[in-house]
Amino acid sequence: MACKLDQSTLNDMRSLLWGSSLKEDVFSRWSQGFTFSEETASALVQFEGGPCAVIAPVQAFIIKCAIFKDKPTDIKKLTDISNASASKLLLEALKEILLQITNSDFVIVDLDRQAQESNQEIPDQPLGEASQQQHGDSVNDYSQQGFLTQESFHSNLRITKCSNLVELHSVLEKSLPQLQAKFGVLLYLYSILLTKGINQIKNEVEDSSEPLIDGIYGHGSQSLINLLLTSHATTNVWDKDKDISGLKLRGIQQQASIGFLTLLEHMRYCEVGWYLKNPVYPIWLLGSETHLTVLFSHVEELVVRDSPAMNAKHVFSQFDPEGNGFISSSLLQDVMRALDLVADTEYVEIMITKLDSEELGIITSASFMETFFPEQPAEHPQSFTLYHCNALPQSNPDGKVRSDAIRTIA
Repeated sequence: MACKLDQSTLNDMRSLLWGSSLKEDVFSRWSQGFTFSEETASALVQFEGGPCAVIAPVQAFIIKCAIFKDKPTDIKKLTDISNASASKLLLEALKEILLQITNSDFVIVDLDRQAQESNQEIPDQPLGEASQQQHGDSVNDYSQQGFLTQESFHSNLRITKCSNLVELHSVLEKSLPQLQAKFGVLLYLYSILLTKGINQIKNEVEDSSEPLIDGIYGHGSQSLINLLLTSHATTNVWDKDKDISGLKLRGIQQQASIGFLTLLEHMRYCEVGWYLKNPVYPIWLLGSETHLTVLFSHVEELVVRDSPAMNAKHVFSQFDPEGNGFISSSLLQDVMRALDLVADTEYVEIMITKLDSEELGIITSASFMETFFPEQPAEHPQSFTLYHCNALPQSNPDGKVRSDAIRTIA
């Protein structure tokens, strides 16, 4: 049964997400539902800058649910579908992201009945996608036209608790019309935050005083993106944890279902680890300085599964925090112990002699891997097609959002 969200929890959630103040224009830009394109039934549309931090991950999981749920993989499972089938894919995607966080004790946020009726009367896309180019900020700015302001929106929130998957599916299915109407993105985001737990998120981010959404520009933080992709609100995108001058900085702990690539790494502002570059499925969020889109292929062989050799590389890198490609010979025994290899002192000394034959006092990553974890070269497809989905109409030809093949690699 739904009950009103208590004021203390609401205040904590708003502070975590928005900071000390929420500008009306930022709230307005985030006030949209999960709306599908008129051109491609499974492609979500984003009306204004900001909510790509939620819309792009949900789009990625829609693609995963459509293409990779059953064999064989086929891009037509994503493009040649009805509106009803697209809504079912949305439901599965929303459910799967929540299931990454927990398999019980879900919290689903919606609006009370009166606010809900007002919400569903508001068309989230009143004039078609192309109207975004003509009407600009007015398309989604209903909060300043006598509908729900941010304060009335927050005062009308209620929650439904689900203790198992069956209840979750039922509640989400009933909530789907509301999630596809205005405020749907925010309602789902709040469901994610409350299901994860406010205190748990604060424990995972590096600086809990920094809001998950930028108060000036309305862009989602990396912690928010990571939360939806991996269920953990870590601030960094490298593999595992790093020790920087005694400070432990958390990264991505395991291979993610959906990957992440960013222009900022090309500009040397960050380091994206193997877990996000090589996800379980060939689907990646692409990050620019201000926007997120989705790149994907239906060819599963583009990614490789996790393996003992990859785990060994991660462990070795933990003893090489500066990324030099080598460790001190004195650390070899610690590395071998961490990998559950034979680490008797006499055996380790023999291996040091072999791996450091020139007595330089170092063990290179290449020599270590070649000795303990020799691998056959992975075979990748010689030809494949990449597809790109950008939810912003104004960034697409003719202002129409679709999943287009952008390049065939041969």
